[in-house]
Amino acid sequence: MRYLTDRKRAMGKGSAHSGTEHHWYMTVSAVGLAFMVPAWLYIFGSALGGTQEEVVATFARPFPAILTALVIFVGMRHFAKGATMMIEDYSQGSTRRVLVIIAISLSYAITATGLFALARIAL
Repeated sequence: MRYLTDRKRAMGKGSAHSGTEHHWYMTVSAVGLAFMVPAWLYIFGSALGGTQEEVVATFARPFPAILTALVIFVGMRHFAKGATMMIEDYSQGSTRRVLVIIAISLSYAITATGLFALARIAL
């Protein structure tokens, strides 16, 4: 005999039995981005319009380089998860699979390109 109530068995689980992990990830990454992006915009804005040597000097320092890498990585993961969720809500069948693959591939390509460019500047 099971001693769990119906409510206890259903706690934190959706129809797919995966719980609220996706929503929780999106919430945490959105809060993280809400703190990182304004700081990054300040750094990026101060470097904008400078000479190449000034921009390289700005992004060669550890804090701007690490913050830029975090914004690129977390932002693109947030984009990939959000785009996947949107595509799953509004398309079906093989179109859904192709669009999810395109969205995730695009986010990986942008992440790789941005981190490569940052590494070229910082090193």
